[in-house]
Amino acid sequence: MTLKSILTSAALAVFATGAFADNASTVRSFYDLLSNPGAQEEVEAFQAATAPDWVSLGDYSGATKSREAFLGQVGGFGKLIPDLDWAIQDIHQDGDTVIVRSRATGTPVAPLFGVDGQGRSFDILTIDIHEFEDGVIAQTYHVEDWAGALRQLSGK
Repeated sequence: MTLKSILTSAALAVFATGAFADNASTVRSFYDLLSNPGAQEEVEAFQAATAPDWVSLGDYSGATKSREAFLGQVGGFGKLIPDLDWAIQDIHQDGDTVIVRSRATGTPVAPLFGVDGQGRSFDILTIDIHEFEDGVIAQTYHVEDWAGALRQLSGK
């Protein structure tokens, strides 16, 4: 066995243990789903990237949203905002935590949170913190500027 073969085998063994797992790549499936909520392949990729007991946390109330509830909400958003685009602007990874700054844009075809945008679009900032366990996303904390979206839709 050559030195090159030994080093290659050692490197593969380290990567196989997940010691250098690229969680940022896994997180991308989350945003692919948000931008294509009706695509079954995106749903399957999201499910593969998240733990079965994954939860979404959007505030300090203690309320969480399950993976199934989240998929239902995202599917509804896809119908309400058919051109929804959730574009990653920046990703920072630190161990098992991945922080994403993204931009959500879209044009609702019906009232969004009670506001009829009359064909107007929104463009908002979002920030998510994804925490990994065993190579999959275990929970996600998120903040979206929906108040800003409603201001834009109302023309104010």
